[in-house]
Amino acid sequence: MNEAPISRRSFGLSAATALVASGDVGFSDLAAAAPAPEDSAVILSQGLIEAPPTYFDMLSPAAGTTRPPVVMICGGAHTGACYLATADGRPGWAHVFARAGYTVVLPDWPGVGRSGYIALDKITGDMVVDGLGQVIASLGRPAIVITHSMSGAYGWKLIEKYGTHIDRLIGVAPGGPGNIQAVSEIVSETGDTVVVKSSVMLTINLKEPVASGRDFVEVKLIGKNSTQFPREFSGRYASSLVPIPPHLLYERRNIRGSQLRIGDFANFRDRRILVLTGTADADHPRALDEAIVTFLNANGAKAEYLYLGDRGILGNGHMMMMEKNSDAIAALLLSWLAQG
Repeated sequence: MNEAPISRRSFGLSAATALVASGDVGFSDLAAAAPAPEDSAVILSQGLIEAPPTYFDMLSPAAGTTRPPVVMICGGAHTGACYLATADGRPGWAHVFARAGYTVVLPDWPGVGRSGYIALDKITGDMVVDGLGQVIASLGRPAIVITHSMSGAYGWKLIEKYGTHIDRLIGVAPGGPGNIQAVSEIVSETGDTVVVKSSVMLTINLKEPVASGRDFVEVKLIGKNSTQFPREFSGRYASSLVPIPPHLLYERRNIRGSQLRIGDFANFRDRRILVLTGTADADHPRALDEAIVTFLNANGAKAEYLYLGDRGILGNGHMMMMEKNSDAIAALLLSWLAQG
């Protein structure tokens, strides 16, 4: 792992370079839209778990910290870069948490983004959990894990398999475990291709990575009812998305009951967990995510549900870490963590 202390202004340029290298956004757009904060310095470093190959960025307060590290795991079609900058170019949650004194770790799933190539038919949810779990275990102390969307199921499995390395978990509009997730309705099926129905019609060819179509971006990710996503930057955001390995998306839709399931709840006993949902998320109505909390508590966890509407925060879609009020939501998460 290579380390060098840099100012936050310099880090803004380093982060932009990393985004360009991963093909996420144009450098000129990001540099123009994201004035760099000039407060405390951070150390930017990178790491790689070799098997399965799992790349991660790390932002550490240069002054040191006694707080647990925070591992922010992206959802489908994204890389860890989604936590570096918002859709309109402001510093993202990684910066906010680093300013608050946390070391922040941003992994890319095995076979996705900067983690490198793995044959599509080899990439499974269990492999992703193994790579992410090894990143968490390598940190040397129990970490706070933040999952989003499709990585929600990986978070529940991480608690089961790597619970001794996890302090607490926050699920942001998380996918539920296969234990309680509904099996997707198959609309049609031909050879290696299956079409299922969710908030949009979704076609999965198991021999090809799945690119995000216009409906998926506008309805599922941005959210047709979101009032917090800066829509003038929708095109730039859409260009940052990466293809999803097909077997992972097949599992996410729980086709034929394929989603990861929790088999052993021992590590959930007294585990503090927070699940949070916005008011304008097409695939995450309140009752759906609240049911995850009910299920976890029935199996020994100390889980809480936070519906943003109950705090007077309205209009957030699925990508709340990239929306206009992302700092306010980060403040809620930091406040929950401060409760100990």
